[in-house]
Amino acid sequence: MSEWKHKTALITGASYGIGEAFARRLAADGTNLILTARSVDRLESLAEELRSRWNITVTVIASDLAQAADWQKLFDETEGRGQQVDLLVNNAGFGAVGDFADLPLDRQLEMIQVNVTALVALTHKFLQPMLNRKSGAIIQLASTAAFQGVPYFATYAATKSFILTFSEALWAECRPLDVRVLAVCPGPTGTHFQAVAGTERTKRPVKMQTPDEVVQASLNALAANRSVVVSGFGNAAMVFLERFFSRQTVTRLALNLYRPFSTRRQS
Repeated sequence: MSEWKHKTALITGASYGIGEAFARRLAADGTNLILTARSVDRLESLAEELRSRWNITVTVIASDLAQAADWQKLFDETEGRGQQVDLLVNNAGFGAVGDFADLPLDRQLEMIQVNVTALVALTHKFLQPMLNRKSGAIIQLASTAAFQGVPYFATYAATKSFILTFSEALWAECRPLDVRVLAVCPGPTGTHFQAVAGTERTKRPVKMQTPDEVVQASLNALAANRSVVVSGFGNAAMVFLERFFSRQTVTRLALNLYRPFSTRRQS
């Protein structure tokens, strides 16, 4: 029996990809869900399917995490109304590939707002009641991009590095109070993220994973109270091997992978 049966999980970015896979897996485990994203029609369709199939409660809340007001709305419409959130999955995020100096500044600042600022705000709001109850867990979606600078993916990789170190620190802070915090670091995953970020043509050093594989690795690591999990053997091996090279060397290797996305094509 899943530890999340009859409990409630809030999943951001639940309309596609890894967020949707978390919703489907947790629903199958008997978890009540709160789903949020901008794509309300997709969420409502998913919610209706999961309610009828698994006999659970599914609440849909439309939100745009680029807007600060929506962070508070998510809390006010859940914990603020007495709906306890036992598991928070901070999955929402996006990337954009290209030369940092040529990508629109507004798009990159929006990326920081969604990937970092909204995640910190939601973690802060929902962590407090979890600590008071001495129970609960938070899953933060980072990336294998968190372990090094990634040229032509600079802002995205930096946001994921923040999530990784932020989550590791919270894991240690919260452990004595029986609240778990996990940073999940997937590599390339078969979702619509690649199309949004513009990285469909990236040379992939490891096999692309499925969202279901990422979710399984996440829940296994959370049950073991790990602080970080790198999803997939190939991804984990790649991250491990980076330790034996200088950061400069690793960044140069990343440069070669993402150079085709440069409009300037420096040699």
